[in-house]
Amino acid sequence: MTPLRSALWLPIFEELADPAAVARLAAEAEEAGWHGVFVWDHLRWREPVRRVADPWITLAAIAAATRRVRFGPMVTPLARRRPPKVARETATLDRLGDGRLTLGVGLGSDRFAGEWSATGEELDDRRRGGMLDESLEILTAAWSGGPVRHHGRHYTVDGVSFLPRPVQRPGVPVWTAGLPGNVRPLRRAARHDGFFPVNLEHPDELAEAVATLAGLREGRTSPYDIAVALPPGADPGPYADAGATWWLAEFAPHTVSLDRVRGVLRDGPADSGRPGTG
Repeated sequence: MTPLRSALWLPIFEELADPAAVARLAAEAEEAGWHGVFVWDHLRWREPVRRVADPWITLAAIAAATRRVRFGPMVTPLARRRPPKVARETATLDRLGDGRLTLGVGLGSDRFAGEWSATGEELDDRRRGGMLDESLEILTAAWSGGPVRHHGRHYTVDGVSFLPRPVQRPGVPVWTAGLPGNVRPLRRAARHDGFFPVNLEHPDELAEAVATLAGLREGRTSPYDIAVALPPGADPGPYADAGATWWLAEFAPHTVSLDRVRGVLRDGPADSGRPGTG
């Protein structure tokens, strides 16, 4: 069985809207034996949250402050981002972190804070799904180092090369988010490097998704990750038994604070024998 790795999964709101403060947390987490630090990607959140940080600037600060932990947005809704810009950002960020970036992606949703409708973004799930898939095609081609020639329904990139390439080969690992019982996100996840199930209620749901992914990925031998978000104090063991390779310690967005995160990270990662309870 693959050892379960542990990461902090941080809503970068209020006290955590300071990139320097989050970078210090990431350095402390690395020292305490954690394996990753991932951040939310939102433009705004529901009241009483008012202060929100940019994930990419925050991730650059994390990359510069650490040497071993993996980091990345978990997840970024690619449908509201221009793929060529993301290609440049991810390659540069992976080089800054010496090959430690993981790109979490998903459809996003307007239901959390109305941020999509408030900024005129695409609201149709099916259309956003097409934009997500095209974006991933462009990113995969861009990370290869060769000229990207993409003429799709949503995006055009005509003969542009994105150098220097990321440190990681063949490119930055991509984890895709989705409901575990929905076949389309599982098919998307099977084409990439990991799956991040959302609204997971029981280990049996995860085991079923893992079995489906194994069938979809039959014949492929590349490493594959399954990340589950659970609150500090929860037992990730049953999820590890069901196939999880990462535990992401989740924090409530309305109450997250530097002290709360620091208490959890000091309790140590799950593989220390006692998941954080701070």
